Amino acid sequence: EYPFHRHVSGFTSSLRTSSAEVFLPTSVGLANGLHRPHQKPAILRKISAAQQLSASEVVTHLGQTVVLASGTLSVLLHCEAVGNPKPTISWAKNGEEVKYTDRILLQPDDSLQILAPVEADVGFYACNASNALGSDSVSIAVTLAGKPLIKTSRATVINTELPAVTVDIGSTVKTIQKANVTINCQVAGVPEAKVTWFKNKVKLFSAHHLHDGLLIIANVSLSDQGLYSCKAANLHGEVTESSQLLVLEPPQPLPYLEDLAAVLSSAEPSTHSVLTSPSGTKLTVSPGSSALIGCAVNGHPTPNITWLYSGEPLSLRHHLLASGRILQILNVSDFTDGEFSCLAQNEAGSLTQKMSLVIQEYRWSVDRLTACSASCGHKGVQLPQLRCLLDGAEVNTSYCKETPKPPLQPVPCNRRDCPSRWMVTSWSLCTRTCGGGIQMRRVTCQRLTAKGSSVPMSNEACAQVSKRPVDTQNCNRQPCVEWVASSWSQCNGPCIGPRLAVQHRQIFCQTKDGTSVSSDQCSALPRPLSTQNCWTDICGVHWRVSLWTVCTATCGNYGFQSRRIDCVHIRTNKPVMEHHCSWRPRPSNWQRCNVTPCENGTLLRGGDAEQCRGRKEGRVVSQKCSTGSC
Repeated sequence: EYPFHRHVSGFTSSLRTSSAEVFLPTSVGLANGLHRPHQKPAILRKISAAQQLSASEVVTHLGQTVVLASGTLSVLLHCEAVGNPKPTISWAKNGEEVKYTDRILLQPDDSLQILAPVEADVGFYACNASNALGSDSVSIAVTLAGKPLIKTSRATVINTELPAVTVDIGSTVKTIQKANVTINCQVAGVPEAKVTWFKNKVKLFSAHHLHDGLLIIANVSLSDQGLYSCKAANLHGEVTESSQLLVLEPPQPLPYLEDLAAVLSSAEPSTHSVLTSPSGTKLTVSPGSSALIGCAVNGHPTPNITWLYSGEPLSLRHHLLASGRILQILNVSDFTDGEFSCLAQNEAGSLTQKMSLVIQEYRWSVDRLTACSASCGHKGVQLPQLRCLLDGAEVNTSYCKETPKPPLQPVPCNRRDCPSRWMVTSWSLCTRTCGGGIQMRRVTCQRLTAKGSSVPMSNEACAQVSKRPVDTQNCNRQPCVEWVASSWSQCNGPCIGPRLAVQHRQIFCQTKDGTSVSSDQCSALPRPLSTQNCWTDICGVHWRVSLWTVCTATCGNYGFQSRRIDCVHIRTNKPVMEHHCSWRPRPSNWQRCNVTPCENGTLLRGGDAEQCRGRKEGRVVSQKCSTGSC
């Protein structure tokens, strides 16, 4: 019904992508080029005369649009190429290599034949010619009943360097900012299809540089991100393909990190914090303290952060906060002096920021001396005062316990003769242990020289300095006391065994003249016993038990029997108070009996009705009875 079009506007020329340096416009020119020594491939383009869709066999060259009809039995796509060396021909459909079958054939002249074409055969077929010097490629569109067809690509294109990038519709484009992006929407259809562009489903107008199926996005920025769609429509239908544009921004350093301030506000007061930087920062901390190291970067998409220590992945104890942007070191002593770095990476590039950690060391200092141990004589010394310092400030000595102590040498001091002074010996033993005694000691006046010898001096020499100490004093003036015990009580206390009881007596503390005083004054003396065991006939008792009574039931779980228990004297066999027998366990006075199951029922009567009860395996069963038997 429709004439076969030889040319679709904006389609035939745009399909040709070639790396050949010389394009030959005619077959004659190409033929002549075969004699040239070396030539990149070039594919011959032939514009054939119009054909009818009713033709059962369609034969065409590249650069055409083939419209399939219900009567089409075969489509033959010619591809002729020249070059030296001779080019190798290959076919692709919609960007993928054609898989040959018994219906899709590769002819000896490198033509592609499609037998009994169906809707699945619709698409863009590209002939690729290549040799060692380069390649050439030309496409042809095969449509069904003239419906629009868009040449698509499912590739993902990432551009991090080039100022411009061109892709086919259907691709995913990731590019840096300020690049120029061209999206190519190559359309085939009979009649010619109208192309409309959309961004995020909103129609675009000429202000977006639309030209011959191309969408040009100049000087790309983050605001240009989105889904760009190309819709091709004619009388026979419409088709839409889309490309996603993502704008990349390589990681860049930031002067601050809000997350670090938030984490620091809830951390220990002694926690240190620092930001990494491309040129490197420095953090000086004391041993055992904690630190927060921030990696302040931004980028699009959000960079992934990797932390390194001295160029290697972290292996010692640490925590990552704020999606990895903050490194928390709980104890810097787990590390030595070294460099921490954060590597920020995304598809647009990478950035490394650094921080040097310096751990201050605790050290001993001996720059001070203790006071002299003597004001005169020959033994006065000063010891070096050992101090633990951190950055010049004194701290608790426990922080230096892992550091070897320096050798300490005593320093002599005040080595001179001492003034005359009284010398006393130790007090002698008291003449009495109580009641008042006397102690004595020797008092002399002497002078200690710088060489350590003692020189006797007159009492007058010492009396000018101080009063003479006493040489006698009273001692042990406390009264003489002793423990006094009363007579033992009768042996009639509580029984603790056979014929065995307890008797008591009182113990007093008193002076030699019989005056009672507090027991504390006799605490230094051994105290006599106030209780002792004794033998008595009263405790010659035992438990007497009678025989068991008859069991209250012959079977079941409710029978029991009892017996009488008495505490009686062994000799007289007369009952006494039970507490006399309490030193022995009291026997049980009742027990269960005949706990076997009842096999036969028992007739019971009650009220106006008779009930038959039987026992079997511990269960009670009841039923109305009228005959008197169960």
